[in-house]
This record gives sequence, C-alpha cells and structure tokens, in this order.
Amino acid sequence: MKYNLKTPAVLLLADGTVFHGKTTEKFSSNRLGEICFNTGMSGYQEIFTDPSYFGQIMVTTNPHIGNYGVNSDEGESESVKISGLICKNFSFTTSRVNSDSSLEDFLEKVNLPVIFDVDTRALVSHIRKNGAMNAIMSTDTDNLDALMEELEQHPSMKGLELASKVSTSKAYTLGDKLSDQRIAVLDLGVKQNILRRLADRGGFIKVFPYDSSFQDLMEWKPTGILISNGPGDPEPLTSAIELAKHCIEEEVPTFGICLGHQIIALAMGIPTLKMHNGHRGINHPIQNLKTGKSEITSQNHGFTIDKDSTVSNSQVEISHMHLNDKSVAGIRIKDKPCFSVQYHPEAGPGPNDATYLFDDFFDMMSKQNIEA
Repeated sequence: MKYNLKTPAVLLLADGTVFHGKTTEKFSSNRLGEICFNTGMSGYQEIFTDPSYFGQIMVTTNPHIGNYGVNSDEGESESVKISGLICKNFSFTTSRVNSDSSLEDFLEKVNLPVIFDVDTRALVSHIRKNGAMNAIMSTDTDNLDALMEELEQHPSMKGLELASKVSTSKAYTLGDKLSDQRIAVLDLGVKQNILRRLADRGGFIKVFPYDSSFQDLMEWKPTGILISNGPGDPEPLTSAIELAKHCIEEEVPTFGICLGHQIIALAMGIPTLKMHNGHRGINHPIQNLKTGKSEITSQNHGFTIDKDSTVSNSQVEISHMHLNDKSVAGIRIKDKPCFSVQYHPEAGPGPNDATYLFDDFFDMMSKQNIEA
C-alpha cells in the first residue's frame, strides 16, 4: 500500500508559513495555486471536478477524504480541476458499494498531488485570519528558499482570466431538440449539474465557448441565455460583460450563476471585489428578500459584487442576501427579464433548497415569449 511510503511533503504559503505532511510518492513537479478551503462534509468528487476551482489548491475541513471512493456519474466536468489537495486523513480504502474506483486511483490518473496528515484546523484558521493567498506544494522539503522564489513568480488570482482554460472549445447541444425552450449557455466553466437541471425541465440546450458574442448566441434563436459559473476574476472577461449588456438591453431572458452573476453586475456598472477568503461549502444560509424565506445553499466563489454600488444602482434590486456576512447573494434587473445569484442552485454537492430558481428561469422565458 502506497500509504506506507509516507513521503514527507510541504505546503508553503506566500506569507512564509509552512505546513508539513505526507504524500504517497515524490511529486513529478511542484504544484502552485491559490489556497482555499471547503467546509462540505461530503461531495469531494464534485468539488474536485468543479471548473470554478481551476487554479486553486483545495483544503478540505472534513477530516476524512476518500472514504467513499468516486463514481463516474458524479463528476461536474470531465476531469479534475483543482491544482492540488490538502487534507487530514486520506482514505485508501473505499467503503461504498456503487463506487467505480478509489479516490487514490482517480487522482493518480491525472497526476494530482495530495498532501495528508496536515493540521488542517490550523491551516484553515490561518487562511480565515490572513486571507486567501498563493501556495506551493512540494516534496522538496529541504529547499524552502527555492520554493518561495518559485511561488513569488506565480500570478495572483486578482486580475487573472481563467474561463478560457475550462470552457468548451466548440459549441455542443443536449436535451430535447423539440422543446419550445431553447437555452443558450455561455460556458465560463459550467458545471454538469447546471446542464442536467435545464435538461430535466425539458429544455434544449446549446453550450457556447466563453468568448462567443451575443450575435453568436442569438443566431441559434434561444428563448433564454444562462451565463455560467467559472474560475478567476470576472473583470478580464470583457466579451462576456458585453454579451450581458446586450442581453439586458435586448430584454432576452437571462440567468447568471456565480461568475455569471458577477458578469451581469459588471454589465450594470457594479464593481466586483476580491473577498478575504471566499465562500466555499454546502451550508451557507441565504434569505430570499421577496419571500422572506431562507435557504441553505452550496457556494464556491472568491469574488463578490460591491454592496454599496448595488444599493445605489436605481436599475438593480437585491433579491437575496447572505445571512452570515450580509453580502449580496442575488440581484434582479428592474423591468428587465434578468436575474442572477452568487451561489449554486443546481447543488452538486449541496442541498436542493434553491432549485426553484431554474423554475423561475423557465417561467421568465415562457412569460417573455407570450409577451413577444
């Protein structure tokens, strides 16, 4: 069993803090990325394959990772998207009847490094206090100065465009070809469960590359447009912002999720901000300000939209609020068929409290078609 090798490994943060652990074998190369943590107690496969995590080293607060293996039907993309994994206890034994393989084999196929036996409670506390920052994973434990030099060359997530790294290279379709609801999805790093939610409601979906224009999407004659989740800073995505502006001006029913939410905000002149450590987990409380009801949500984002600018924007209303820090969790454009949320209503992993938003999207498309 590879666990017996217990190769020493190190995690070095940009502020010079060092965390030691073990790994299964020597890394073929050092791994770099922004360090972040997820508080979910389950759903690690969905997290590791979520395109929104591209370029990030993932710390799991759940102490047991790998215990239920992986299943080929539960990925949110075709491959692992995180840059590396940090955990407390890595399980080499799979204890689920319907698992296809162990997490060890799943990660080994893509050469993804794992450092375990790390004091993740101390690591997460450090990130919470000092904020998200770049980090490097290595088995070269005796050359910290060289590792720091390499780390200092790694770009900051602020200003980094990553949607191009995870978006489809060519458009494709799925769902019911005979459906009256034709949904164009701008793929900034779309999760498969978003597409499943649309298809399950009878939609015909065409997924477009991240840099597609408004005209590209409209040539397909969609009844609505969904701007997806994805990784990186939203500000460099100028073509997506321009597309969102056209969607709003032309009153095409539009739904934005996470990065798509930020894109819509930027299209309305609302700036985005890098968060201290982000929201990542499956138990984030949100309040729907229209109904007064609360919902528990799945979240994964390191950027947010500026609250003061949102409040002062006469064309925008806040529809949802994060109950932990009072940040903006959803907006609607007044008198326009456009809304967005800063969380994942499709879940995967996470609770299903917010899936009604897909019904709202379909209702909005139907209403707009009737009025047209």
